[in-house]
Amino acid sequence: MDLKPLVTLLALVNPLAIVPFFIHYTQDFTREQRHRTIWIASFSSFVVIATCALMGLHILEFFGISLASFQVGGGMLLLTSALAMLNAQPAEAKSNEEEMHDAAARASIAVVPLTIPLLTGPATMSTVVIYADKAKTFWQLGTLVGYGVVIALATALCFSLANPIARGLGKTGINVMTRLMGLILAALSVEVMADGLIKLFPILAK
Repeated sequence: MDLKPLVTLLALVNPLAIVPFFIHYTQDFTREQRHRTIWIASFSSFVVIATCALMGLHILEFFGISLASFQVGGGMLLLTSALAMLNAQPAEAKSNEEEMHDAAARASIAVVPLTIPLLTGPATMSTVVIYADKAKTFWQLGTLVGYGVVIALATALCFSLANPIARGLGKTGINVMTRLMGLILAALSVEVMADGLIKLFPILAK
């Protein structure tokens, strides 16, 4: 298992781009409430990634979906996310304004909307499932789950330093980082789609 899955997941989750959302939803929180939100959001991100890595293929099998078809669909979803990031929008920010305000009114915003869909939405989930199929040994699958730990730690770090990051990078800096990750993600999405298309239509490999 190389570092490509980790790079893809970091580009997709991109906690730096979610920092403004985190600041907005926790602006009236106490220090303890903010720390609890950081812990829950980070741990929930890991749980989503680990669950998709360990059970995603079984779910596909249950619904009778071939991995090749899932790769093409997932690649298209990745490309859509990449295009959003190239416009300086978070890859997984799919909720409308009404849903976001409704979620903010709940007791905890750590899981919804911070973890789902802002951090780990459909594109992230499909990516983990695709790379889980490429894991041929228990250790490779364990590495993929371990990448979920890295994502959780990166999320916790970015959220913990939310205010300094927002002041240091500014909106322009965050937008530049988001666009850069979007460009990387666009290239990776083409690889995922090409791999799936070759499996569906072997003649394309000739």
